[in-house]
Amino acid sequence: MSLKVIDKTNNFPIKTETAVHSGKVRSVYWLTKQDSKRLIEQYNYNVSLNSELGVMIISDKISAFDCVWQGENNLRGIPGKGAVLNAISSYWFKQFAANDFASNHIVDTPHPLVWIVQKVQPLKIEAIARQYITGSMWRNYRQGERLISGIQLPNNLQKNQKLNKLLITPTTKGIINDISGVSATEDANISRKVIEDNYQKFNFSCIEDITTYEHLLTLGFDFISNKLADIGQTFVDTKFEFGYANDANNNSRLIYIDEIGTPDSSRMWNTYEYNNGNIIEQSKEFFRQKLLNLVADADILLNANKMQQRVKLAQDTLIPEAIFLEVSEQYLNIAKQITGENITIPEAPEEEITAILNDYQLLNHT
Repeated sequence: MSLKVIDKTNNFPIKTETAVHSGKVRSVYWLTKQDSKRLIEQYNYNVSLNSELGVMIISDKISAFDCVWQGENNLRGIPGKGAVLNAISSYWFKQFAANDFASNHIVDTPHPLVWIVQKVQPLKIEAIARQYITGSMWRNYRQGERLISGIQLPNNLQKNQKLNKLLITPTTKGIINDISGVSATEDANISRKVIEDNYQKFNFSCIEDITTYEHLLTLGFDFISNKLADIGQTFVDTKFEFGYANDANNNSRLIYIDEIGTPDSSRMWNTYEYNNGNIIEQSKEFFRQKLLNLVADADILLNANKMQQRVKLAQDTLIPEAIFLEVSEQYLNIAKQITGENITIPEAPEEEITAILNDYQLLNHT
C-alpha cells in the first residue's frame, strides 16, 4: 500500500478574497463572486446564480478526542482516509437526492479529495441520532445521568443495548452565548425545548423548520441503517449537519451539509459479531479504542478538564505505523462495502489537485 498522504490543505494558491477556513481535517476556500458566477454558468450547477461557491479540500489527517494525531515514520495521516470520507458522503448524498429527501451542498467533485460546494447558512446544531447506548452516552448513564437532551431514559439499560426508539440528542455547533441553562462551550447538550425557545439563535428561519430538520435526520438515519444492514453492518449513531441554501429558482431550503454516514461521523458495528456478544468497531471508534489502550493515562483523553494535557499528549505521541495502516484498511474496506467500488488512493494528491483547479481557472499565477 502506498503511504502517500495529504496533511496540508490550506496552502493551495486558489483565488479567494477571504482567509482560508481550516478545520481539523478540511479546508475551504471561498471563491470570488466572479469565479462563482462563472462556474455556475459554465457547468450549469443547480444553485442560484448569486450563490457563493467554495473549494473544499479534505486531508488524510485523523482527529480523535478533539486532537489531531500523527504516526511513526512521519506518517501524518491515514492513507486513503480523505478519499474514503468523500466517496462515502457523496454516495449517501446521491442516494438521498434520488429519494427526494433533500439536496446537499456539493455542486461538483473534480477530484476524489475535492468538493466544490455552495455556501450555506448553517444551523448551529450538531444533529446527533442514537439507536444504541454506547460511548459518551453510556459513560454518563453509568454515572447516574438519566436525562439526555431533555429525553428521560429508563433505568436498567445495559451497555451497547439497542434503544426502544431512535433518539435525537443535539449539541451546539460552535459557542452560543446567552441561552439559559446551556454552557457557552462547543458541543453543549441541548434539548428540543431549548431549540424552540431560541430557534433564531440556532439559525432557524422559522420554528417549523425544527420539525423539518428532525424529519430529514430521521429519514437519513433510517435509510443508511437499512442499507448498512444489507451488508452486515449495524448503524449505531451518527452526526448530521444542515444549512439553508438557495436553489436555481432562488428558493431557500434546508439541505444536508458537511459529511454523512462516514466512519468519522458515525459508529458502525459488525452485526454478526454484535449478535454474538462482541463489539467489532467499523469506524473511527476503532482508532479511539486503540488510543485509550495506548496511552498511559486514558483519563486525559476522556476528561474535558484535561484538554491542555491532551493537546500536549497528541503533540508528543507518535502512533505506531501498524495502527495507522490497520485503520486505513478498515476505512477502505467499509467504503468498498458501502459504495460497491474500490477507493483509489491518489498517488500525488497535491499535484493532481493543483492541475485540476488550474483547469477550472481558479489558481493565482504569480
